[in-house]
Amino acid sequence: MTKGLKLGAFEIFWLDGGVFELDGGCMFGVVPRALWGKKFPCTDDYHVKLANTPILVRTPAADLIIDSGLGNKLTAKQKKIFRVTGEWDVEGSLARIGLGREEIDHVILTHCDFDHAGGVVMRNRAGGLELTWPNAAHHLQRAEWQDVVSPNRRSGEAYWPINLDLLGGHSLLNLVDGEAEPVPGIKLLPTGGHTRGHQAVRLSSEGEKAVHLGDLLPNHAGFNPLWITPYDNFPLASIARKEELIAAAAAEAQWFLFYHDPYMSACKIDRDGNVLERFMPTEGDRSELTRH
Repeated sequence: MTKGLKLGAFEIFWLDGGVFELDGGCMFGVVPRALWGKKFPCTDDYHVKLANTPILVRTPAADLIIDSGLGNKLTAKQKKIFRVTGEWDVEGSLARIGLGREEIDHVILTHCDFDHAGGVVMRNRAGGLELTWPNAAHHLQRAEWQDVVSPNRRSGEAYWPINLDLLGGHSLLNLVDGEAEPVPGIKLLPTGGHTRGHQAVRLSSEGEKAVHLGDLLPNHAGFNPLWITPYDNFPLASIARKEELIAAAAAEAQWFLFYHDPYMSACKIDRDGNVLERFMPTEGDRSELTRH
């Protein structure tokens, strides 16, 4: 059975949600490659590998998943464009943990870009479309859903109807306004910045804490608040919220959980942003904790 990161009475796992590659400029924007290249590897043509790992959190009250991976609906052309090198296998990941997708109670979407919401709807063995987690309440900010339904020119390129149409009007769709706590110890924090309705997730159990900042902090190279992606629709909001949330979490030695990082699934940092501890699943038992 797969092992995860313990957080009090919680256990956290990273699922196989697909791997793709983007030009490094798409992740680091105006930051020169001479700087980001020291923190994050790239290919000979300056692309970076990005994991898309749904985060499973098992709590005494419920099993929940944060974001959903690339999904299994990408066309051959889309896979070529995004240089997909790892397939979505959330069902297989859950099975190794001893869970079926029907047993998931809650899904939290930080936002609805295709690489985060692509696994909300899956193509089944008969070729049809269905909700991947058919019994789970799906939580997202109302502002995010408003932009899904009526996207602007920019967000419309990333919000794909095939990923979200089945949620529209469904009883499993739960729209929240501001902070919310769908499960004891799991708190939703609206951030804006990356998208208008982007949200982070704070986890707390038995005095231990972790935070997942979604695409405000997609990987371990982005602790400098000024290092944001060119995909951030509201960059000044991203910078301000990153600075606030990172400083607060670092001061309490909280774990930072990553969705897009193929080299580090979680870490703790000091007040200067230096990594003190990291968690990275291994191929064997997918559990390795190292101290620098």
